[in-house]
Amino acid sequence: MCGRYASTKDPATLAVEFDALDATESEAPGADYNVAPTKPVLAIVARHPRDVEGKPDPDAVVRSIRVMRWGLVPTWSKDRNGGAKMINARSETAATKPAYRDSMARRRCILPADGWFEWKREGGAKEPFYVTGPDDSSLAMAGLWTAWRDPNEPDSPWLITCAVLTADAFGPLAEVHERMPLVLPRESSSNGSPPTRAATTSPSCLSRHRRLCRGSSCGPCRPP
Repeated sequence: MCGRYASTKDPATLAVEFDALDATESEAPGADYNVAPTKPVLAIVARHPRDVEGKPDPDAVVRSIRVMRWGLVPTWSKDRNGGAKMINARSETAATKPAYRDSMARRRCILPADGWFEWKREGGAKEPFYVTGPDDSSLAMAGLWTAWRDPNEPDSPWLITCAVLTADAFGPLAEVHERMPLVLPRESSSNGSPPTRAATTSPSCLSRHRRLCRGSSCGPCRPP
């Protein structure tokens, strides 16, 4: 799973790295070495641009960086409180779960991260580990997003929330925890576009995810 992660790059840097437009305006969060559930995070989405009448152009796609709240709140939820627990979605079953299936079909995103934290249980204690990529490039974690509005306040602003897609951990990472974020290979994320539903769950995508993560660095977090 992914319960904490680090995200320190600003939108301008990520815009270059993922070839996306910065649409965060003044809402972008600052560098955060301990992103926790319900915090604002940066996400990359690919959407069809709309004309002045609000009609989407099916022949064009614009990639942009947006601010979302980590912890997905389903559109049918009565309140936002459950979002704190819905920070992860299993990639193997998200397409069939009521809370995630619409997002899996139509609202996928990339959640850029420097690395993520995981806790290894040893007896009654838990030791934190930090997982990073092989270089300074961002890890492109696959994600889902949706928009929610308080049913008791129909004129309230939309709340945009997201979740990290996860997969089975493997190799040394499996010794820390049985699950891990689904990290997209650079060839899949270099154009900044979130993967298709089929690509996210395909054996080839999972195989590339494993090859990429074999170069990851995983070590315990200890005070200097």
